[in-house]
Amino acid sequence: MSHDPDPSDEELLRRFNQGDADAFATLVGRYQRPLYNFILRSVRRTDRADELLQDVFMKVVQRSQDFKGNSKFSTWLYTIARNLCIDHSRKMVFRRHKSLDAPTRSDGGDEGPTLLDRQASDGPATDRAVIAESLRGRIADAVEELPEEQKEVFLMRHVQGMAFKEIAAVVGVPENTVKSRMRYALERLQRALEDYRGYVEELK
Repeated sequence: MSHDPDPSDEELLRRFNQGDADAFATLVGRYQRPLYNFILRSVRRTDRADELLQDVFMKVVQRSQDFKGNSKFSTWLYTIARNLCIDHSRKMVFRRHKSLDAPTRSDGGDEGPTLLDRQASDGPATDRAVIAESLRGRIADAVEELPEEQKEVFLMRHVQGMAFKEIAAVVGVPENTVKSRMRYALERLQRALEDYRGYVEELK
């Protein structure tokens, strides 16, 4: 019997549990980049993001038999990633002098496209590009200053493109709570970026 040419994540995990290593490789290929971006925006260091990404997939291997299909595979995966990021942040509290003001762009330039790159890339004029360049740094700082529970919802929604329902499952709170955190995050960003209000409105 031939395999489905475009199997679901859940089917791939089932095949992996039956000994199909290629199925796991396919899952890694699907989620490696978005998961890395998710982790990077939490830990702000590429070396640590690399390590945590490996840890996430190791946890998937170790816990693959525990997945019962009560949620989407992606929800389960991002829950693992979020928990590892939280554990990492708690450990770093005891080791870092500064937490949110580390350079993320001009000092090394090793971070991928920022969440505002999408807004700037389709602009017709140089003026828009100049404004967007300035805005990138401002909004990165403003996002970092959000309360942690608001920041993670904002990043899941606008960096990962996750639905509110899935974010709620990952975070472990009701969907209405997620929507409230998103609303509060946007209100804070609007206050912090008053000069760029038109751009922030596009994020809604």
